[in-house]
Amino acid sequence: MTIFNPENKEVLTFGQIMDPAMTIRDYDDAQQYLESYVAWLEAAWARQGKVAEEPAINIAKSNIGYWAGYYGDDTRRRVERVFECEHPVFGSIIKKGSPTAKEAFELGMKIGEAAAKRKK
Repeated sequence: MTIFNPENKEVLTFGQIMDPAMTIRDYDDAQQYLESYVAWLEAAWARQGKVAEEPAINIAKSNIGYWAGYYGDDTRRRVERVFECEHPVFGSIIKKGSPTAKEAFELGMKIGEAAAKRKK
């Protein structure tokens, strides 16, 4: 079993959260890790007095799917399967395949433009 936050820290880096998740190969292990991550997120938000705009489970899955994008296709495929998630920009590698460099660039530009519009 992969233990989330074995040192029970209140503050974690993305790497401390995500790197162990990228090694998980078993569905049940992934689900218990995800459950612990969600509980940690909710506790962190409560300490900060933050009201979540989206459920913690959605944020956690999006974060895991995003982080998997920094790994190879095999890891990304496995992580998406065991965590039942997908990359928030590229979508599911199982359904859509790996994006080409051009597709990744275009999606990045689209997201950047949308973010700039929101700031105005």
